[in-house]
Amino acid sequence: MGGNQTQIEFILLGITDSPVISPRMLADLLSEDKTISFTGCMVQFLTFAFFATVECHLLAMMAYDRHVAICQPLLYVTIISSRVCWQLVASSYLFAFLSVIISTWCVFGGSFCGPNRIDHFFCDEVPVLKLVCSDTHSSEMVIFALATINIVGASVMILLSYISIIGTVLRMCSAQSRDRAFHTCASHLMAVSMYFATGFFMYLQPPSSHRSLDKVASIFYAVLIPMLNPFIYSLRNREVMGSLVKCRRRFF
Repeated sequence: MGGNQTQIEFILLGITDSPVISPRMLADLLSEDKTISFTGCMVQFLTFAFFATVECHLLAMMAYDRHVAICQPLLYVTIISSRVCWQLVASSYLFAFLSVIISTWCVFGGSFCGPNRIDHFFCDEVPVLKLVCSDTHSSEMVIFALATINIVGASVMILLSYISIIGTVLRMCSAQSRDRAFHTCASHLMAVSMYFATGFFMYLQPPSSHRSLDKVASIFYAVLIPMLNPFIYSLRNREVMGSLVKCRRRFF
């Protein structure tokens, strides 16, 4: 029950994350007036960063959930109880909120001299920091440290979980058990690969090295990946897989 609850939270979060950016971005593309208020920009950044940080921690929790399910199946109900699951989810929301409050203050706490033209599709930390007239070195270091704690910390937890999972799977004698373990982790690994690849590319590099390619990566990170998450996790559903097989047969 604990693992299912975490997966539901992550899918719902993916549905919630994309509409934070998409409606405003589409409106700007179709409208000649592409202005946004200072408060609106700050709220957009805070909301997007909050959901992205929570998503990062939930992915790590789901890796731990699969580690317990595969490596300690008899103790799964005891370790991943409903109470523990809700505590983990609540702690991820709390930590993300504190982290995002600090990041928002670092990004929008400086002085803006103008012209305040954001060279981006939405209010992200790097393009907004370029508009700040005061020294942003300390703010950049704090944001980089928070990104490192969130992204690298979650990545280490996911890596350690899957190292243990791989060791357990290799010791399994039954091919059917190995296939079942693989199908349990396949959708999660796909989501982790897409999410953390763009996250590392965007936020764990020096500010001076950010290029126009970041705009393309931000679209994947903020819009496409959250929209794909429900589809990725539905691939474990037999009816969905059956429909995909039928479509492939008709196409070929």
